[in-house]
Amino acid sequence: MWADIELAVMTGIRPLLPGVRVTDELPDKLETRLPLVWVRVVGGADDRITDTATVDVHSFAATRALMWELAEQTRAAVHALAATHNAGQRVVIDDVATAARPAEVPYGNPLLRRAVATYEVATRERAST
Repeated sequence: MWADIELAVMTGIRPLLPGVRVTDELPDKLETRLPLVWVRVVGGADDRITDTATVDVHSFAATRALMWELAEQTRAAVHALAATHNAGQRVVIDDVATAARPAEVPYGNPLLRRAVATYEVATRERAST
């Protein structure tokens, strides 16, 4: 059984982003809950051993400068997940690669700014011990 990669990424990066809300669902009144990182699996493939998920990570902040700062902190946090084990999910994250670096994507709300990056997260299930 494959792991919930959104959950694995969220739980992995939360401690690395203190003061940032990390979620897989956007809250109402998003502009009042900043800074926020939204994690979404948008595709991927497997070879029956390794599951490689394509993950979009959206970094929301109140200003452009804060957006870029959060996007780079988030990129470092996501890359820090490589070669780690999430015991709660029995999943090993073997590697993380940037498929698309953070780029500003308009959100249609003048009270916030968003940068989106795409990562390839290669995982495999860890057998019970």
